[in-house]
Amino acid sequence: MAGERVDSSLDLSHLTEDEQSSILQVLERDSKLRQRDEGRVKILEQTETNPTRLRLLSGEWFSEECSKRHRNWTSGCDLIRATIRHRKTKSRDVPLNELFNGEKEGTSLSNGSLEAKERLKDSKEEESGGTEGSSKSPVVQDVTVCQNGDSDSLISSLTEPDPASLKTSSSNSSLHSSYMLGGSMMSLFSSGDFGVVEVRGRIQYSLVYDDLKEELQVNVHRCEDIASARKNRSDPYVKTYLLPDKSNHSKKKTSVKKKTLNPVYDQTLRYKVRIGELRSRTLNLSVWHAEPLGRNVFLGEVEVALGLWDWTCTQPLWQDLQPRVYLSPDSISSRGYIIFSVKFIPDGFEGGGLPLTGELHIWLREAQGLLSNKGGAIDSFVRSYILPDASRQSGQKTRVVKHSISPTYNHTMVYDGFSTSDLKEACAELTVWQREGLKTHILGGIRLSCGTGQSYGETVCWMDSTEEEVAVWTSMMENPNHWIDATLPIRTNLTQRIV
Repeated sequence: MAGERVDSSLDLSHLTEDEQSSILQVLERDSKLRQRDEGRVKILEQTETNPTRLRLLSGEWFSEECSKRHRNWTSGCDLIRATIRHRKTKSRDVPLNELFNGEKEGTSLSNGSLEAKERLKDSKEEESGGTEGSSKSPVVQDVTVCQNGDSDSLISSLTEPDPASLKTSSSNSSLHSSYMLGGSMMSLFSSGDFGVVEVRGRIQYSLVYDDLKEELQVNVHRCEDIASARKNRSDPYVKTYLLPDKSNHSKKKTSVKKKTLNPVYDQTLRYKVRIGELRSRTLNLSVWHAEPLGRNVFLGEVEVALGLWDWTCTQPLWQDLQPRVYLSPDSISSRGYIIFSVKFIPDGFEGGGLPLTGELHIWLREAQGLLSNKGGAIDSFVRSYILPDASRQSGQKTRVVKHSISPTYNHTMVYDGFSTSDLKEACAELTVWQREGLKTHILGGIRLSCGTGQSYGETVCWMDSTEEEVAVWTSMMENPNHWIDATLPIRTNLTQRIV
């Protein structure tokens, strides 16, 4: 075939409908990418005057190299056919570098050698820290084939388009309800189409916490009567996250079970985490159909609020799989919990005329289950004001705690100049902030006050404390010189005050 030209058109008649659809999606994606790049190059040609730099930025050098390297290649169609043959016959894999270095050996490509040398490796990633029995799952494998200097490319994406995001439940009974809002916590971070199949079936799992190893063990036993993703069959696996962390460190997977609607796994997924931190975490277990040539299909999920879990229960439990309902970030009423103590010391209360004026002490201990829009660990700090004074002198803040969803601040803020009557008119505002590079944005906060809506006879928007917040503030006023401990949700509905 060295001197022959093979028709570059792709005969799809021997493929299944699913395979044809997958290839069509890839080609459509490639066409859009090429159109976008052509527009970028046109702009460069109009703005860049340096020919050398234009050649570099436009990618012309890459097209020239492709033309040299792949001049012996006949058609990218053969690569697709070889890939499909390989998946059906499960022949020996060839490393990707050998696939593209064939022309250096001066060997022509024949129909017989295609199956041996022009296959894509069916990659599977083994989840780190994962499972008993090796947890494997599809990974992204993008391959671009260029021929004869053309920019034509065939990009084969073998990926689980992992919903780019997720969610959590609460440390107290209210945590679960404040996060769920009719949708799952995972839905907050998720994108993509999850309505391909109608969710059905159930999953059996058990949870064990090993105090000696400080390890959460998620035992995934089996699923029953799950939905069929492809013509009365599914190739299911189970994926877990310890929300709100949706990073790769939090993601665990079981192995894939082929052609079954009743898969048996009996695998253990392990998380190194302290028992105290689990009260602000939610375990998400989702079932997926592994699709080699396209998007994996969502088959259902369950979420477990670990703050409410009975750790004496180690027996396997059945739970019905639930659909994933998209949840807008704006609909989240709580972004986690803040743990703190407050104390008011009236003037002269300590004896000897000390303190000279009343003092308000706010001991910010920690936050738990901080929930950002993207999920995962964040850099955070807490800022405080004693309203109505919103000046720089009133503002104080903790240090920035990096890369944590449950940061420990251990910072005490002291405000003086108070009398007991002033406390009825004032409001302690504590807000939690996320820092991303040089930018910061607010996650939410709490307001401690009497919640009357008025301050010194004027109507103000920031006297909007909840019943829980009012109870903490009232208890502090009624118990001078005593620390009042509290855990309150970081709410997102703080009325914006006029600065």
